[in-house]
Amino acid sequence: MINLNQVRVFYEAARSGSFTSAAKKLFITQPAVTAQMKAFEDQCSLKLFKKKGRRLYLTDEGTTLYEYVRRIFEYEREVEDVIEEMRALKRGILRLGTSKAYARYFMPFLISGFREAYPHIKVYLDEGSSFDIIRSLVNLKNEVAVIARVEDDPNVTFLPFKQDRLVLILAQGHSLAKKKSVSVEDLVKDPIIMKEAGSGTRKRVNELFSKKGLTPNVLMETSNTEFIKQLVQRGEGISFLVEEAVAAEIRDKRLATVPLAGENPFLDVSIAYLKDQHLSHPARAFVDMLKKMANKGPEERGIRKIMADYVADWQAAKL
Repeated sequence: MINLNQVRVFYEAARSGSFTSAAKKLFITQPAVTAQMKAFEDQCSLKLFKKKGRRLYLTDEGTTLYEYVRRIFEYEREVEDVIEEMRALKRGILRLGTSKAYARYFMPFLISGFREAYPHIKVYLDEGSSFDIIRSLVNLKNEVAVIARVEDDPNVTFLPFKQDRLVLILAQGHSLAKKKSVSVEDLVKDPIIMKEAGSGTRKRVNELFSKKGLTPNVLMETSNTEFIKQLVQRGEGISFLVEEAVAAEIRDKRLATVPLAGENPFLDVSIAYLKDQHLSHPARAFVDMLKKMANKGPEERGIRKIMADYVADWQAAKL
């Protein structure tokens, strides 16, 4: 088997044409270089150098070998550059998981802000129910998730990030749309279009009914928020969605919303990652970004404003 230390000594001696220069480059003594080269030539059963005066010259065999050895150490420099780029977040991959609703209404601002700060990091976004995304962390498919906390898992760390208000949505012509408030009991007979099982919204809505001893009249379940809004607009049923997902439709009076009497349902949105798993540099940078945002209270000031402030702070730190 080739001794890579001897290969490195050969490379430096061949580059400089001097055992003395190779010794200085490698921080070893000149006799050590001479001994290493003799051992290398003996192992190869080849004569790699010839000498004229103080200058070393490669033999034909040495020249042939040098062309291959040179590539090894060029790749070594490339590897060192790649390592440094990854440490400096100038190269790398961020694997994120989130719910389908957040992927559409919430994550674009987070990812845009992260990409502004770290433009060379590739981001892969995985979508699914909060339950499915937690499983993706455990199965090492994703490193970080932004999800509603639907269950505890001993292997997963959950850091509070923000709260999202759930709102009841109805068609503008619905009989309850003009009321100042409605009770959960008022909704029992209405068909409800539910978010999919495993979602934070589904879990929270089920809790609203179960604590009253009631069962929702589920017409359909789907993970598609846009489909839910379209069905509700057509009067096919009612639903509960995150306020941010329906803000435009409520503002434009395409949907109506009515407060729930005595209820103010929220989803607790968390940053999630494995407890005992080392986070990559991109994942750690993303988590740190979210922590800073959480400390500034994004639920009060809006995600767009928080992202703008974060990017401005990051750019100022570079100057």
